[in-house]
Amino acid sequence: MSNLDRQAALSVCGGRGFVVAEPVRELLTPRRVRLGESTEVRRLLPNLGRRMIGAWTFVDHYGPDDIAGEPGMQVPPHPHMGLQTVSWLHDGEVLHRDSLGSLRTIRPRELGLMTSGRAISHSEESPRSHTRLLHGAQLWVALPDAHRHVEPHFQHHTDLPTVSAPGVTATLILGELDGTASPGTAYTPIVGADIVLTSGAEARLPLEPDFEYAVLSMSGRADVDGVPVLPGSMLYLGCGRTGLPLRADTDAGLMLLGGEPFEEEIVMWWNFIGRSQEEIEEARRGWMESSRFGEVKGYDGDRLPAPELPPVALKPRGRVR
Repeated sequence: MSNLDRQAALSVCGGRGFVVAEPVRELLTPRRVRLGESTEVRRLLPNLGRRMIGAWTFVDHYGPDDIAGEPGMQVPPHPHMGLQTVSWLHDGEVLHRDSLGSLRTIRPRELGLMTSGRAISHSEESPRSHTRLLHGAQLWVALPDAHRHVEPHFQHHTDLPTVSAPGVTATLILGELDGTASPGTAYTPIVGADIVLTSGAEARLPLEPDFEYAVLSMSGRADVDGVPVLPGSMLYLGCGRTGLPLRADTDAGLMLLGGEPFEEEIVMWWNFIGRSQEEIEEARRGWMESSRFGEVKGYDGDRLPAPELPPVALKPRGRVR
């Protein structure tokens, strides 16, 4: 999914100096962003004062939207570099096309994982014949320097492993949880899990104390470490936890996101992650003036032009805590 913000700002993210090294309960409120004509997303990352959670650097939550008789999601071809995109649905379908020639329809609780590496472009759209509801999350994972120039590739996993306990089921999206691992390729110690709680459930998820974590609410109401988290909001939890208490009075859906704090400082702008402003400027030129990011074939429409870069230079980021 693209960042469609036409006023996209350069931002510096990452670095262990900005990580909360102890358990906290920091409720993040979203910023509402239009994505095409009929889809509005709630952007949780990057957030004011909180730019990353492990290697997770971008989180959008959308829906549930009634798109019967509507075009639904329509994101024209656009570029990515230096990151992985994670497409995750609870309802609906998303048709993925990319410059490698991939053509896949992603359905609920299937993993669409695109590793941009040095350069890729793709489009995302609701199929012409689609179900009534569209509900999901789109996430980005920053690639570490050693792997950010890998050859681009796309993975589609339709059968993901689960971890279950009375009243709770966790589907592994990326990384590992409680000894169970996702088949999706990860380049840093990380976890992403989709958690379903039934009404009345109480559970305790095992966590890694060296990871930082957050929980995104997808549906229903759940208490996360005693804090009510409503759909479209995200609770940042910091580090230093060995377990996470969960409780639900109704059926609820959550996403657990975590990982080792990302040591490197990165520069993020629009749909690019690099290490300097000059690198970002070069990537923009590559999209607008050359064939660096390839061509998405089969999409009915024009590709997305890059916004103008801000005229100011980057400044060092202040510490969050």
